[in-house]
Order: sequence, then C-alpha cells, then structure tokens
Amino acid sequence: MEQERENNAQHFLDLIQKSRKGKFKIYIGMSAGVGKTYRMLQEAHTLLKKGIDVKIGYIETHARKETQELITGLPIIPRRTIFYKGKELEELDVQAIINLRPEVVIVDELAHSNIQGSKNEKRWQDVLEVLEAGINVISAVNIQHIESLNTVVKEITGVEVQERVPDNVISMADEVVNIDLTAEELINRLKEGKIYAEDKIQMALTNFFKSDQILQLRELALKEVASQVVRKVEHEKPKNTNFRQDKLLACISSNDKTAKIVIRKTARLASYYNSKWMVLYVETPKESSVRIPLAKQRYLINNLKLATQLGAEVIKKENGKITDAILEVVEQKQITTVCIGKPHFNLFKVILSSNIFNKLLNKLASSNVDLIILS
Repeated sequence: MEQERENNAQHFLDLIQKSRKGKFKIYIGMSAGVGKTYRMLQEAHTLLKKGIDVKIGYIETHARKETQELITGLPIIPRRTIFYKGKELEELDVQAIINLRPEVVIVDELAHSNIQGSKNEKRWQDVLEVLEAGINVISAVNIQHIESLNTVVKEITGVEVQERVPDNVISMADEVVNIDLTAEELINRLKEGKIYAEDKIQMALTNFFKSDQILQLRELALKEVASQVVRKVEHEKPKNTNFRQDKLLACISSNDKTAKIVIRKTARLASYYNSKWMVLYVETPKESSVRIPLAKQRYLINNLKLATQLGAEVIKKENGKITDAILEVVEQKQITTVCIGKPHFNLFKVILSSNIFNKLLNKLASSNVDLIILS
C-alpha cells in the first residue's frame, strides 16, 4: 500500500516536471468520509519527502482524528479572515498562494461556495486562478457535486445538492483518482465515529448513508472516473481524418424542468463520448421577448447559462416552425445526434403534432442522424 502511494505521488510529480503550466489533480469519492482529504494529505507528505515545495491552502478535517493527525508537519498557508454577519469566517487565501508560489498546493472541497464579498463566488474559480498562475493543485470533490449529475443524484438521494462544480472543470484535470470503498466499509466507518460526531450518526444512517444509495453513488463515481480516463485517451491519440466526429444537439423549450434534464443528460453523453455539443432554443412568435412571461424568461436564461457552464455552445433561433429550425442547425453544424425531452402531450396534441414529429424523424433518418429521447 505504501509503495502504491509512492507511485501515485511520483506520477503526479512527473506531470509537474513536464510543464510550467499548473497541473491539476482531483480526488473523487462517492460521499463524505471515504478518505479523499486523508489521501491528499498522505500525498502531500510523500511529495514533501521528495523535496517538493508543497503547502496546505485549505483543508477541512471535519474534526476527524485520523485526518487532523496527518496535518502535523505540513506547511500551511494561513487562511483569509472575513467578517460576515457579525461572525469571523475563513476562506482560501488565493493571493497569498500566488505570492508564495509553492510547487503544489492542496485545496480541499472544490465545490465550496465562498462567503459573500469574496473575489470569486466558488472555490473552483479560486483553483482555476491558482492554476493560471502556474501553481499545481491537488483537490477533492464528492460525485454528487458534479453539475450534470445533479438530477440523477436527486433521484437517488431525494436531495438537490446546491454546491456544484461544472463538468468542464473536472475535465480540465490532468489526473482524476477515485477513492473507492464498499457500502459496508463506509457504513462501518460511520458507525465507528470516523465520519461524523456521535449525535449525528443515527440521522446519517437513516438519511444519506443507506446501503442502496451508497451503491448507486459508488457506481456513478466509478463511471465518472472511467469516462475521464477514456476522454484523456481519446484526446491524446492521433486523429483519424476519415472518422466522423460526434456532435450532439440538445433541443430545449422554455419548460424549466425538462430543459434541465435534457441539458444535464446531453452533457453526460457528450462527456462519455468526448464529443462537442450544442444547446438549441427555438423562440416561436408566442414566446417572443415581449410575450413570454418573466418567470419563464428567467428560467430560460438560467438554463442557457447552465448549458454554457457545462461546456455547450448555445444557439438561439427565431422560427415559427421548430422542426425547420432544428434541421437547419443539424445541417449547418454537422450534428450526428439530436437529443430531445420526452414529449408530455395529451392525445389531442399528439394527433396535431404527429406530422411535425414524423417530418423530423424522416429528415434525420435520411441524413443518418440519431435521435435520442431523454426521459
């Protein structure tokens, strides 16, 4: 196990030495308590022994004894103190890191939202700033904080996670490492008091730490890391000019809930296939800027912003015929796969819309373009 950790740290060290740009490593886990922070600190000790200037930018121990003990002997960059609503709070000091210029900085909890008044709204934005300065970063995040998985995680856990990291930030990582435990091991760690204080254990067991939920989150984490590996391999192998590059088009309406599902699921597909993707919104005359209700307009803007954060090119068309607009974009952008939401029509609307839908199907089929209906 010790040798494995040595090799792990050495691989990241080799990456650092190949480039002056900041390299980025992320530890991903299925939930709190799997040992991401612990592993980061172990790696910091290994790098320190090898003579690397490694410093702690921000570590959250959650009062876990094993984790706190590992901080001993590691150089720490003092946090930035902010007074907010009468309280003294601490945040990552980005400027101090850039001024000190360590070779490697450890920054925990990538999905964290910074206190109001901070330069950046999110910690992942702080990390990008540090990387831009040529400093190497090792960070950590739980699988449920990845933006495109938000809907899936809500279906599994019943909780909508508010702090999220855009998928393109994860894809920027030079290394993504999964910290894996079985459901039994994780629950045992919880019962032994290694994750939460004793008064919170029972609540955790009855809420988030259920065996079936852990298994599903574990599967998501394994798939995410596997897809990142595939993406790296695809990116690094020579391009075959005769190979048709996949391009996905997500077609959304002003329906907020359906649009979010289509955007996130298309983002997952694009990530899995390492493909370019776009989001199309067709503005019909009844939804022109002067006629669409303000609430719908606000939801639409937020969804288009979400698509951009997830790495999509956003396209907005004005057309009374939605099918024509879709086909026009398919041809212009050489789309290979069109993704739409599951239609929520009543029988009368199905009859009225059948010709439109058939036209879309026939045109796509004749162009050798796939159609995916996302439920």
